[in-house]
Amino acid sequence: MILPITLSSVAAAALINIWLSIRCGQVRTAQKVSVGDGGNEDLIRRMRAHANFSENAPIVLVMIAALEFAHSGSTTLAAVAGVFMLGRVAHGLGMDGGSFGMGRTIGTVVTLLTQLGLAIWAIMTVLGH
Repeated sequence: MILPITLSSVAAAALINIWLSIRCGQVRTAQKVSVGDGGNEDLIRRMRAHANFSENAPIVLVMIAALEFAHSGSTTLAAVAGVFMLGRVAHGLGMDGGSFGMGRTIGTVVTLLTQLGLAIWAIMTVLGH
Protein backbone atom coordinates (compact mmCIF):
# COMPACT_ATOMS: atom_id res chain seq x y z
CA MET A 1 0.00 0.00 0.00
CA ILE A 2 1.31 3.41 -0.97
CA LEU A 3 0.74 6.21 1.55
CA PRO A 4 1.11 9.39 -0.55
CA ILE A 5 0.45 11.83 2.31
CA THR A 6 3.05 10.11 4.47
CA LEU A 7 5.58 9.91 1.64
CA SER A 8 5.08 13.58 0.80
CA SER A 9 5.36 14.53 4.47
CA VAL A 10 8.54 12.53 4.96
CA ALA A 11 10.04 14.07 1.82
CA ALA A 12 9.14 17.57 3.04
CA ALA A 13 10.59 16.78 6.48
CA ALA A 14 13.82 15.56 4.89
CA LEU A 15 14.13 18.79 2.91
CA ILE A 16 13.46 20.90 6.00
CA ASN A 17 16.02 18.84 7.95
CA ILE A 18 18.63 19.44 5.23
CA TRP A 19 17.80 23.17 5.18
CA LEU A 20 18.15 23.43 8.98
CA SER A 21 21.45 21.54 8.83
CA ILE A 22 22.82 23.83 6.12
CA ARG A 23 21.83 26.87 8.20
CA CYS A 24 23.90 25.50 11.09
CA GLY A 25 26.80 24.85 8.74
CA GLN A 26 26.69 28.41 7.44
CA VAL A 27 27.20 29.83 10.93
CA ARG A 28 29.83 27.18 11.74
CA THR A 29 31.80 28.16 8.64
CA ALA A 30 31.43 31.90 9.20
CA GLN A 31 32.38 31.68 12.88
CA LYS A 32 34.98 28.90 12.45
CA VAL A 33 33.27 26.59 14.97
CA SER A 34 33.96 22.97 14.07
CA VAL A 35 32.58 21.14 17.11
CA GLY A 36 29.97 22.20 19.65
CA ASP A 37 28.54 25.69 19.65
CA GLY A 38 31.63 27.73 20.54
CA GLY A 39 29.42 29.88 22.75
CA ASN A 40 28.12 31.55 19.59
CA GLU A 41 24.50 32.62 20.12
CA ASP A 42 23.63 32.49 16.42
CA LEU A 43 24.89 28.91 16.19
CA ILE A 44 23.13 27.93 19.42
CA ARG A 45 19.85 29.28 18.03
CA ARG A 46 20.23 27.41 14.75
CA MET A 47 21.30 24.21 16.49
CA ARG A 48 18.25 24.40 18.75
CA ALA A 49 15.96 24.98 15.75
CA HIS A 50 17.44 21.86 14.12
CA ALA A 51 17.22 19.83 17.34
CA ASN A 52 13.66 21.00 18.00
CA PHE A 53 12.67 19.81 14.54
CA SER A 54 14.33 16.46 15.23
CA GLU A 55 12.46 16.20 18.53
CA ASN A 56 9.02 16.94 17.11
CA ALA A 57 8.90 15.71 13.52
CA PRO A 58 9.18 11.94 14.18
CA ILE A 59 6.05 11.65 16.33
CA VAL A 60 4.04 13.77 13.90
CA LEU A 61 5.24 11.67 10.95
CA VAL A 62 4.33 8.44 12.75
CA MET A 63 0.85 9.77 13.53
CA ILE A 64 0.40 10.93 9.93
CA ALA A 65 1.35 7.46 8.69
CA ALA A 66 -0.93 5.67 11.14
CA LEU A 67 -3.88 7.95 10.40
CA GLU A 68 -3.36 7.73 6.66
CA PHE A 69 -3.34 3.95 6.92
CA ALA A 70 -6.61 4.14 8.86
CA HIS A 71 -8.20 6.87 6.68
CA SER A 72 -6.60 6.70 3.23
CA GLY A 73 -7.00 9.74 1.02
CA SER A 74 -7.88 12.22 3.76
CA THR A 75 -7.54 15.77 2.46
CA THR A 76 -7.74 16.98 6.06
CA LEU A 77 -4.69 14.91 6.96
CA ALA A 78 -2.80 16.29 3.95
CA ALA A 79 -3.68 19.84 5.00
CA VAL A 80 -2.55 19.20 8.60
CA ALA A 81 0.74 17.78 7.33
CA GLY A 82 1.29 20.83 5.13
CA VAL A 83 0.53 23.28 7.90
CA PHE A 84 2.88 21.39 10.22
CA MET A 85 5.72 21.69 7.70
CA LEU A 86 5.07 25.41 7.23
CA GLY A 87 5.08 25.80 11.02
CA ARG A 88 8.46 24.09 11.23
CA VAL A 89 9.92 26.45 8.62
CA ALA A 90 8.48 29.43 10.51
CA HIS A 91 10.03 28.11 13.73
CA GLY A 92 13.43 27.68 12.08
CA LEU A 93 13.40 31.22 10.73
CA GLY A 94 11.99 32.61 13.97
CA MET A 95 14.80 31.11 16.02
CA ASP A 96 17.14 33.62 14.35
CA GLY A 97 15.22 36.41 16.12
CA GLY A 98 15.10 39.71 14.30
CA SER A 99 12.19 40.76 12.14
CA PHE A 100 10.66 37.26 11.95
CA GLY A 101 11.10 36.40 15.64
CA MET A 102 7.36 35.76 15.87
CA GLY A 103 7.94 32.76 13.61
CA ARG A 104 9.27 30.86 16.58
CA THR A 105 5.99 31.31 18.46
CA ILE A 106 3.94 30.51 15.36
CA GLY A 107 5.95 27.37 14.73
CA THR A 108 5.70 26.25 18.34
CA VAL A 109 1.94 26.77 18.50
CA VAL A 110 1.41 25.02 15.14
CA THR A 111 3.54 22.08 16.29
CA LEU A 112 1.73 21.67 19.60
CA LEU A 113 -1.73 22.02 18.04
CA THR A 114 -0.78 19.54 15.30
CA GLN A 115 0.35 16.97 17.85
CA LEU A 116 -2.73 17.49 19.99
CA GLY A 117 -5.10 17.35 17.03
CA LEU A 118 -3.49 14.23 15.57
CA ALA A 119 -3.48 12.54 18.98
CA ILE A 120 -7.19 13.26 19.48
CA TRP A 121 -7.91 12.06 15.94
CA ALA A 122 -5.96 8.85 16.59
CA ILE A 123 -7.81 8.20 19.87
CA MET A 124 -11.17 8.85 18.19
CA THR A 125 -10.18 6.46 15.39
CA VAL A 126 -9.41 3.70 17.87
CA LEU A 127 -12.60 4.30 19.85
CA GLY A 128 -14.62 4.33 16.64
CA HIS A 129 -13.49 0.85 15.67
